[in-house]
Formats: sequence, structure tokens, C-alpha cells
Amino acid sequence: MNQRVALVTGASTGIGHQAAIMLSKAGFTVYAGARRLDKMQPLKAYGVHVLRLDVTDEESMAAAVRHIVDDHGRVDVLVNNAGYGSYGSLEETPLDEGRRQFDVNVFGLARMTQLVLPHMREAGEGRIINVSSMGGKIYEALGAWYHASKFAVEGLSDSLRLELAPHGISVCIIEPSGTASEWGRIAGELLLATSGSGPYASQARMMAAALASTEGTVFASPPQMSAKAIVRAATARKPKTRYPAGRGAGSILAARRLLPDRAFDAVLRAIYNRFGN
Repeated sequence: MNQRVALVTGASTGIGHQAAIMLSKAGFTVYAGARRLDKMQPLKAYGVHVLRLDVTDEESMAAAVRHIVDDHGRVDVLVNNAGYGSYGSLEETPLDEGRRQFDVNVFGLARMTQLVLPHMREAGEGRIINVSSMGGKIYEALGAWYHASKFAVEGLSDSLRLELAPHGISVCIIEPSGTASEWGRIAGELLLATSGSGPYASQARMMAAALASTEGTVFASPPQMSAKAIVRAATARKPKTRYPAGRGAGSILAARRLLPDRAFDAVLRAIYNRFGN
């Protein structure tokens, strides 16, 4: 049998970058896509093919899939990892920014899936791996648009799992905890730009500090932890529907299932108050 082919989106840094490396080491032919080609150059040392991919641009997405299918005739695994976190009070965040959050985190994921599905159906097998977040099950102040987008990814993935099962295609969800990458710092900077002054400033400073703690501190999980979960989802004979990944992910998600809303609200306040002034 020919080498299985995997496409990883959002592979310039963090989870996507490490997933591309680990999938290549696991024996896949890997294509890594992102807007920043320069950031992906180190992947070539691991045999990974890099291509420019913007999940908000139709031609970019179609060209990427077309290129892989022209080379190999199929895509066996799609890892939908591209995404970012839009933080800021709902009152102060322009609706255009909310739409952009969904455009990247939900519609980009959905369109990439649409593009590979005809090839997977023709092969009678395939695997869609959607990188969601603990944020698809929990919530935070000033994170309404981000969490709404990840809740949407969870619901989309669950429906898609039933929809594609008759065609031999599996759908898995990865649910990382806070990951050591530039993601948290960038999300915190966006939060302060949106709500760092005005009625939500105190909360914004606290939340920005909490988000920044996912870069270079003990609160951060290395991206390799989530990348390992992606490889497990890609290689398991019968993959799980969900893979919590990173420090505390399983415990926090279990607490969300067990605690009433008000009690979980109190837990979150206690956690984030540690980052207050």
C-alpha cells in the first residue's frame, strides 16, 4: 500500500507545526499549510512538503487540495488546525471581528473538509481531525466570540461524524488545554487592544495575563502533547471521538461535566483572580 497522505493546516507554529513533524515520523506523506511559508521552512528537514494556505481564501484552499491530489491521487487525513483566539468584550468587539473569528475557526475548517471529502468518499475511507479546544466545552469572560466558534466546531464535528460514518470516514476532535505557543500572547494583545481601557479594563488586564501564561510558564503544555494526540487519532484502527490533550485538560473537562454552572463560574473566577493586580 502507498504511504498515507496527510494535510495539516495552521502548521507555521505550535500544534500544527509539531503535528506535521510527528505525522511524518509516523510514516505519513505530510503536506503542511499556512500563510507564513518562512515559518514552515524547518519542516522540510523532516520530509514535510510545505505550501501556502490561507483558510479564508477559496483559491488558496482549492489549490492546496488540488496540488496534493494531483501528486498522490488522494488525501487520507485532514488535520484542521488553523485558528486563532479573538478576545474582547462583546460590547466593544466589532461584529466584523466576530465574523472573522468564525471565518477562520469554523468556515475555513468546513471548507477544507468539503474539498477533501469527495476524494475520501471515492477511496471509501479517510479521517478528519478537527483541533477544537477545551474552549469548545468551557467558557471565559471576554472570550465570547472565540468560545462560540469552538462550540460550533464541536457541534459541527459531532454531526459530521454521523454523516460520514457510512462512507468509512472518521471524525475526531482534539481538545487542547493552554499550549506553549504564540497563540496566548497574540490573543492577549488583541484583548487589550479591544478592551484594555473602558468599562472592562480590569477584567481585560487579568485575562490578558492569564492568556500570556500559556507561553513560557509552568501553566503551558508543550504543543507536542496535542500533536501526539493528533497522531493517535490519525493512526488508531478505531479512533476515539475526542482526545483531551495537555496538562489539566481531562480534569477541567470532567469538572465542567459534573459541576452546576454557578459552581463552575466560581471555579473560573478563582483561577483567573490569581492573575489579577
